[in-house]
Amino acid sequence: MKLLLTSGGVTNPSIRAALVRLLGMPVEQARALVVPTAQWGHPLCGPASVRGLVAAEPDFRHLPGLGWASLGVLELTALPSIGAERWVPWVREADVLLVDGGDATYLCHWVRESGLADLMPSLADTVWVGVSAGSMVMTPRIGSHFVEWAGADDDRTLGVVDFSIFPHLGAFAGSSPEAAQRWATEVGGPAYAIDEQTALQVVDGEVEVVSEGSWTAFGQPPAGR
Repeated sequence: MKLLLTSGGVTNPSIRAALVRLLGMPVEQARALVVPTAQWGHPLCGPASVRGLVAAEPDFRHLPGLGWASLGVLELTALPSIGAERWVPWVREADVLLVDGGDATYLCHWVRESGLADLMPSLADTVWVGVSAGSMVMTPRIGSHFVEWAGADDDRTLGVVDFSIFPHLGAFAGSSPEAAQRWATEVGGPAYAIDEQTALQVVDGEVEVVSEGSWTAFGQPPAGR
């Protein structure tokens, strides 16, 4: 898969241009599936926020509200009960998966439980656009600060990439640069702290920072645009 890992979605022209490059077509020609699953694992999310996401309401204009050719919903918790013969074609026909935030450990559980994790290596041309937890789920660890799901055994996630992500840099009282530094010490290894105007593009293991905002790299040389 091609990854566009964001904190707040496609929030500026630079990130949108990166998305178009990954898709190989204009957004208006691309078929998208939005994945709300992570929201169910977070205590601050629920029916109203999920409705806003799947209905592409104005607060979600940076993900489902980008003007896709088509937009459907892929709820991972439903997939094990309907059979792969139904849902696998839906995923293969999509150009992009729009994976929203919430709790990354809950999302990780359902990416595996649904069978999507097993399918992902064969989706070479599919673009995964993550927001917050939808991005963090691709990393090895998210740090205890971000674990909200009571069912989580620890802070480990899918490990598709070899770095961790601290999202929403500077957006909240608990997401200051100092908090990001403490988090980076806990997770160890390569990591990025990114704000709402920053994305991490990953293609064939190569990482590029696309930003019109602020970001910090920990434990590795930075790459940027």
